[in-house]
Amino acid sequence: MKKLWQKETVSALSDLQSKIETFTIGSDKQWDLYLAEADVLGSMAHAEMLASIDLLTQNEFLELKSELHTILDSIKNGSFAIEAGVEDVHSQIEILLTQTLGDVGKKIHSGRSRNDQSLVDIKLFIKKEIEAIASLTKHLFDQLISLSNEHKSELMPGYTHMQIAMPSSFGLWFGAYAESLSDDLELLIAAYNVTNKNPLGSGAGYGSSFPLDRQKTTKVLGFEGLNYNVVYAQMTRGKTEKITAVAIAGIAATLSKFSMDVCLYMNQNFGFITFPQELTTGSSIMPHKKNPDVFELIRAKCNRIQSLPNELTLLINNLPSGYHRDMQLTKECLFPALIDFKDCLELTVLMLENIVIKKDILKDEMYKNLFTVEKVNELTLSGIPFREAYKQVAQLIEDDAFDSQMIVNHTHQGSIGNLCNEEIAAVFNKRISKILE
Repeated sequence: MKKLWQKETVSALSDLQSKIETFTIGSDKQWDLYLAEADVLGSMAHAEMLASIDLLTQNEFLELKSELHTILDSIKNGSFAIEAGVEDVHSQIEILLTQTLGDVGKKIHSGRSRNDQSLVDIKLFIKKEIEAIASLTKHLFDQLISLSNEHKSELMPGYTHMQIAMPSSFGLWFGAYAESLSDDLELLIAAYNVTNKNPLGSGAGYGSSFPLDRQKTTKVLGFEGLNYNVVYAQMTRGKTEKITAVAIAGIAATLSKFSMDVCLYMNQNFGFITFPQELTTGSSIMPHKKNPDVFELIRAKCNRIQSLPNELTLLINNLPSGYHRDMQLTKECLFPALIDFKDCLELTVLMLENIVIKKDILKDEMYKNLFTVEKVNELTLSGIPFREAYKQVAQLIEDDAFDSQMIVNHTHQGSIGNLCNEEIAAVFNKRISKILE
C-alpha cells in the first residue's frame, strides 16, 4: 500500500526498499496500537477546531466525528488493527476515514503534521497511564497504612549494618514504605505537569499558516496548558518519556527495597512473615520450599525499570532540535515498562492482602540486646550521666549479664517510635489530589 506521504509516481517497493521499510518501522506498529484511542481523541479535537475556523463545514465535522466514534468503538472492542502495508496508527485512521467519507476524510490532516499528531497521542496516553499509576499507588499506600495501624503493637528487630540494632515494630515497617510512596509522588506530579500540556498545532515543529485555535484543542483534550513555542513542543518528544521514566523509577525503587525486605524476612533464619502456600512456589527436588518468587520478580522488574531513565537519556542525548526518527524507539522503551510497573503495583497489593505476621518475635533470646539503648536511657533518666550509663550497660553485655525481660514487658510504643500515620496520610492525599482530582 502506498504511504500517505508518497508521491503519485512512486512505484511498487523493491526488495531493498522492503528491507528498509521493515527496518525503519520495526516494532512501531505493535506499540502504536496503545496510542490508537488517543489518536482518535486527538483527531476529534482537531476536527472540532477546524470547524470552528471554517476549514470544515459543520456537516463535515459531524461526519468525521461520527466515523471517529465508530473507529473508537472498534478500538475498545479489540477489532481495530493496523493493516499490512499501513505505516502507523495515524495513517490507518486517516485511511479508514477516507475510505468511508472520501474527500471529507482527506481534510482531517489540514494544519497538522504526524509530528504533533504523535506528540499529542503520546502525551494523552502517558497522562492516562500516570493517572492509573497514581490510583494503584494510592491503593498500595492505603493498604500499607492499614497494615501499619493493625500491627503497630507487634514488635520486630531493627537492623543497622545488617546487625541487630534496636526494637522496631511492624507498624513502623509498613508505615515507612507508605511515607516513601508519599515522597515518590513528588516525581510523579512533576511528570504529570510536564505531560499535561498540549503540543497540537505545532505542526512539524514550525507552526502553521492556518489560523489554528490551539486554546480550543487544549480545552477539548483536557490539557492544563499549552506548549507555547512550536519548536519546544517538538523538543518535548523524548523529554516527556524520560521524566515519566524518572517518576516511575522512583516508585520502583521503593517497591524493590520493600521486596528485598520481604524476601529477607521470609527466610527461615528470620521467619518474621509468611504467605499462604498458593502464593509461593516450590522446588522440583526440595519438597519443603516456599519461595517468594512474586517478590523476587517485582524486585527484578523494578530494578530494570530504574535503568529506564538512563536508557532514554542515551537514546535522545545530543540530538539537535526538531524531530528525528530516533524518537520512535522511546515507545518500545517506555511502554513495556509502564505495563510491567502496573503489574508490580497490583501484585504487591494482592500479596499484602494475604501477608501473615509472626507474633512475639522479640521473646527469642537472640534479640535481648535490642534493648540495651532502652536500658542506657533508663539509667540516664535516673540521673546517671549518659556516657557512664553507656559503659555500665556495655559491661553487662560483655559479662553476658544483660537481662532485657523487664524492658521487653514494659516497652511502650513511644520508645519505639510514633507512627504519625494520620500526618503521613494527610500529606499523601494532598499530593495525589494534584493528579487524581
